Amino acid sequence: MQNQPDTTPRAAWLLILAASAILMITMGARLTTGLFMSPITTSTGLGIASISFALAIGQFVWGAVQPVFGAVADKYGALHVIILGALLLALGMALTPFASSQWGLIMTMGVLSAAGAGAGSFSILIGATAQRLPAARRPFAAGFINAGGSFGQFVFAPLMQAIISSAGWIVAMFTMAATTLLTIPLAWPLRRGAGLPKAAGVAAPSPAGPPGIGLWAQIKIAMRERSYLCLHAGFFTCGFHIAFLVTHLPGEVALCDLSAGVSATALALIGLFNIAGSLAAGALGTRYRMKSLLALMYGSRAVMIVIYLLAPKTALTFYVFAAALGFTWLATVPPTAGLVGKLFGMRYLSTLFGMTLLSHQIGGFFGAWLGGLAFVNFGNYNWMWYADIALAIAAALVNLPIREAHVMRPLPAPPVKV
Repeated sequence: MQNQPDTTPRAAWLLILAASAILMITMGARLTTGLFMSPITTSTGLGIASISFALAIGQFVWGAVQPVFGAVADKYGALHVIILGALLLALGMALTPFASSQWGLIMTMGVLSAAGAGAGSFSILIGATAQRLPAARRPFAAGFINAGGSFGQFVFAPLMQAIISSAGWIVAMFTMAATTLLTIPLAWPLRRGAGLPKAAGVAAPSPAGPPGIGLWAQIKIAMRERSYLCLHAGFFTCGFHIAFLVTHLPGEVALCDLSAGVSATALALIGLFNIAGSLAAGALGTRYRMKSLLALMYGSRAVMIVIYLLAPKTALTFYVFAAALGFTWLATVPPTAGLVGKLFGMRYLSTLFGMTLLSHQIGGFFGAWLGGLAFVNFGNYNWMWYADIALAIAAALVNLPIREAHVMRPLPAPPVKV
């Protein structure tokens, strides 16, 4: 049996802070893409629907690569995955200003940038950290790392908008591309063996999990588990909601005859309040059932959207709406990752949590793409809001039957004596 992870306290904090800082940069790059939609439309002459589709492809790719990179990280460690991701993300963003067609944007923003951001995202960072920490510290660590991603949105949304307004969107894109390279030195504390005491008998930071079970066998077990599938269904809705807002909130603000600064401030407020929400989710996950936290967060989103639709469309309304949504925005990540760990252990957490993020981003694909189609066909986003309400209610309900207990692997049948 493997020993309990025993990372030193100093190294544990260094690990958590490094993972949080990496997520701050990669999520800051991802969650500010909506600010570039209008400038790219003006520069290239492409319509909203075309750019929305490219960004929707990016939503899907970001999710699709995470179980793949997660499996690589589970086997070989997170360091090389994060370095590769930084290079892909920087390259994709640096090439975006040279893309003048929909296919060009699909390759730069939809494939290269999205894949790079996925290699430095939740499943890899939370998985690499959780495998080195005792169980009691994992929920807090997941919440703290998640808060780093929210802080990135808070920092980079107004910063990118300021650069776009003063120097143009191309300079802003190059600035963001250069910033993403900072994740390379930040990844060093996540190398395998970092922070473990040298004393004999301490296991290497390989993930704890059932001995003798391979990755594909674990995936088969997971995909037959109803609780795991319920997590996927709820996370699909979360992705739909977030991608729609990240991509189209600036367009919604413009429809209300408000300035681009309002949308940048609203995105920043979402990130700011999600810092509190992520930390709260991580702390509450140690005291309350995680499935109940998820059901509460999803249900509250439906209520918030109804209130927003009924409220007058002023800058203050957007700020209050952003603050309220921000508290639950990506606060769903710590309890979702925690439930995956409870169900199946730490050994393949990066892979199995990465698969839930794939479902999240399939929802994200539809949220970004259908938002553009709704605007082109109806001139507004009303039907998207209605769909979001229905999906949020469904997500709240589908989380209630989840079991918070380890899924036992079926034992092999004993040999038959003759």
